[in-house]
Amino acid sequence: AAATHKPQQQAKLRRVIVKTPEQITGIRNACRLASQTLDMVGERITAGVTTEDINTWVHDFTLAHGATPAPLGYHGFPKSVCTSLNHVICHGIPDGTVLQDGDIINVDVTPILDGYYGDSSRMFIIGDASEEAQALVRVAKECLDLGIEQVKPGAKLGNIGHAIQQHAEGHGFSVVRDFAGHGTGVEFHEAPQVVHYGQLGMGMALRPNMTFTIEPMINSGRYESRILADRWTAVTVDGSLSAQWEHTILVTDTGAEVLTVSS
Repeated sequence: AAATHKPQQQAKLRRVIVKTPEQITGIRNACRLASQTLDMVGERITAGVTTEDINTWVHDFTLAHGATPAPLGYHGFPKSVCTSLNHVICHGIPDGTVLQDGDIINVDVTPILDGYYGDSSRMFIIGDASEEAQALVRVAKECLDLGIEQVKPGAKLGNIGHAIQQHAEGHGFSVVRDFAGHGTGVEFHEAPQVVHYGQLGMGMALRPNMTFTIEPMINSGRYESRILADRWTAVTVDGSLSAQWEHTILVTDTGAEVLTVSS
């Protein structure tokens, strides 16, 4: 799940946790489970299921694999997964909403396995979506991939956001500013924040054995968000569609390793 991005708090962030080999092994296992959970959702999700059904699937699958769902009870979040549908940017709460043909939905999971966190999300297209929706989902995935390509020791954190912003805006879309990727693995949300817009050469230099998420939220309209009365669900201010993909990344000695993969 995305962290709220508040630039005025940047100086107050805790130090970055550079992981030990033992911690990386634990994080890798949790991340593998996150990917397997999303594989399971992908096999079942279709028109006619509810977002509450997805919550039940994820909750039961997580427990069956010896883990617990990090979102459940996190600062009062009431469910085990975030389901963000159509104009919802992130942190959508599962309920009785029925998925319909043409919907797009982000499913965001974070299992805690043996004390370690694995954080990942994917977009799912339900039936036949509009050309605009399909393009948005595709470009958002391309943004994630381009962000990952910037990760290597010594590269600056701002390079990630710069690559994402250039690609999204080049396709006529916008990048959400109010939420960011984040360090993760030992805790749910760690330093640093990973914003998905910015300038080349800005920010901290990446170091081997850092782990963090890249999770660009891309809107078809304006980038601004607002929070609903439930105090969680973030939606686009203009009702436009939003898409997001997320991986947990390890900085290696030579580049990046995507940890949230099934193999």
